[in-house]
Amino acid sequence: MANNDIAERGDRWEAQLRKGCLEMAILASLWGDRLYGLEILRTLAERAQLDVAEGTVYPILSRLKAEGLLSSQWVEAEAGHPRKYYSLTSAGRRRAQEMAEAWHTFSRNLSALVQFPNGGKNK
Repeated sequence: MANNDIAERGDRWEAQLRKGCLEMAILASLWGDRLYGLEILRTLAERAQLDVAEGTVYPILSRLKAEGLLSSQWVEAEAGHPRKYYSLTSAGRRRAQEMAEAWHTFSRNLSALVQFPNGGKNK
C-alpha cells in the first residue's frame, strides 16, 4: 500500500466520526426552536464546528421528516422567497434524547479507555 493511500485512510476517520454524529447534531440543533435549512447549517458550524454542505444536510432532513422525527412548514419571508422551517415532532424529541443518552454513555466509556500517559506524547 502506498504512503498516500495510508495517509488518505488515516485522514478519513475524523470525517466518518463527524458523519456518524450528524443526525444527532441536526436533531439537537432543533431542540430549542424551529429553524430553516441555512440556520441549521449555521448552528452546526457555530456551536459544534461541523461545517457541512447543504447537499449533505437536506437529504438527512428529508429522511428525518419521512421517519416522522421532523415536521416542516413553509413560511413567507418579508423579503425574499419563502423558507421551509423544520421542527422536532414528539417522536423526534424522544429520538434526540435517546441519542444524547447513548452519546454521553459512549463518550464517557471511550474517554475512560483513552487515557494516554503524558497526553499521548512520546518522550
